[in-house]
Amino acid sequence: MLSTDTKKITIFRNYLILMATLAMLITGLGDLFKHPDRLGQRDRLQNYGRFVTGVVVNQAQKIGR
Repeated sequence: MLSTDTKKITIFRNYLILMATLAMLITGLGDLFKHPDRLGQRDRLQNYGRFVTGVVVNQAQKIGR
């Protein structure tokens, strides 16, 4: 059984991990909405995704033949 001190340390550690995760998430979302030039990056990523999908489909068709 864990001692009360160990339980407190574990709870505090989990709280810090949760707060750090939320801070990064909020910062990322804020950055996305404050900088509309990120939309260009999103378009590039979508185009890259289409390219990767095409390559995967092409390879799957070659394997299936």
